[in-house]
Amino acid sequence: MLQPVAAVQMAGAIKALFDPAARPRTMQEIASTIAANDSASMAILRPALSQARPGARWDEDEEGRGSLPDGEWWVCDPVEGAIHHIHGSPHWCVTATLVRDNAPVLSAIYLPLTGDTYTALAGGGAWRNDTRLHASSKTDLRAAMVGTGQAAPGEGAGTQRRIGQSVTAMLDAALVVQVSVPSTMQLVAVAAGHQDLFWQFSQVRSGLFAGALLVAEAGGRVSGLRGEAWHPDSGGFMAGAPALGAAALAVLARIDAGAGQ
Repeated sequence: MLQPVAAVQMAGAIKALFDPAARPRTMQEIASTIAANDSASMAILRPALSQARPGARWDEDEEGRGSLPDGEWWVCDPVEGAIHHIHGSPHWCVTATLVRDNAPVLSAIYLPLTGDTYTALAGGGAWRNDTRLHASSKTDLRAAMVGTGQAAPGEGAGTQRRIGQSVTAMLDAALVVQVSVPSTMQLVAVAAGHQDLFWQFSQVRSGLFAGALLVAEAGGRVSGLRGEAWHPDSGGFMAGAPALGAAALAVLARIDAGAGQ
């Protein structure tokens, strides 16, 4: 675990590129700045992680979806929440997850602006620095803080419609609903018990693997949107307090049932 943790912390040197006063104006400026920051972080992250696990392959597609071939893979996001980074907002991090046969087995998440490191090891618990994390124990969805968000720009009309409908439904069912990116930052909050539940309709691997392991090792439940054990080929994702899952899934199921009428 020490080498992956050191790798994300070293890649956190992109903090030097963070400007609280930054206000990009055009899509071209946004795209080029994100690409430059990703490259700067990955130039540190990749050699360090390759040394830690030389036999692991690399998931090159930051917006890749679905299963990977069997074996070990590094699934990383060099600037998770890059859109916040370039707008001077603090909601971004660096992530690295070792995935074995499509199951996350080790994850490291570093928040350069706070200096906090979140780690999880399959069977070894979830941690913020030296403090063990515990997911929420709430049992009533009406008392829950929940959230969702986009996986990537241009999700498509069907997914965008489902996101909007799910937010409307959860506003009636839960206490507080937030819609934000990136997913990892919400999943960190779920693992720490600050947020009770997170769902997402899209399956971008780099945005889910790290947080999925963190929540699971913090005692939370991670599933697909039909209640099945989550897999990269699931049609959606939910993570949170174990006792809230059934009620939340029922809310989302009513949306899809209504769409089919």
